[in-house]
Amino acid sequence: MQITTERLALREFGEEDWPVVLAYQSDPRYLRFYAWERRTAEEVRAFVQMFIDQQRERPRRKYQLAITLRPGEQLIGNCGIRLKSAGARDADIGYELAPEQWGRGYATEAARALLRFGFEELKLHRIWAWCLAENVASTRVLEKIGMQREGRLRESEWLKQRWHDTLVYGILEHEWKGVTTSG
Repeated sequence: MQITTERLALREFGEEDWPVVLAYQSDPRYLRFYAWERRTAEEVRAFVQMFIDQQRERPRRKYQLAITLRPGEQLIGNCGIRLKSAGARDADIGYELAPEQWGRGYATEAARALLRFGFEELKLHRIWAWCLAENVASTRVLEKIGMQREGRLRESEWLKQRWHDTLVYGILEHEWKGVTTSG
């Protein structure tokens, strides 16, 4: 499976992708928003293998894709859309990028492609996402793609020795159709 956008190709993961994932997941800027203090080769190999295993699931519920730059297809992160169960009409999305790629609109472009895939191909009714309230860049991405903030969960995530608030965003199919026809 592959989804292409103006600048990106979102493709299935392969076993050879883990070293690039390890490199960006080892960056302290990346680790700031994750529970991990550091990443090992074994952990990241298992992380990538989990995505490869999901590709064989039938019916498929999780689509975690490598984000690559076109035309050379340099891997710069990953994104995904995940259904709770087969036949579900709602799913959550998420994304992560190598820190040196932040601020270039790639997360927005990838997330917008996930919405299109979810609503057009998976025939979803609702897509949602969550992020740490402190992750302002991620909230901007979600708002740019038309998602609405649905709530704030106070001290809902234990990370780096303290509690953090999380924000929940969502978009319904008819709202997405309005965003895509007006923009």
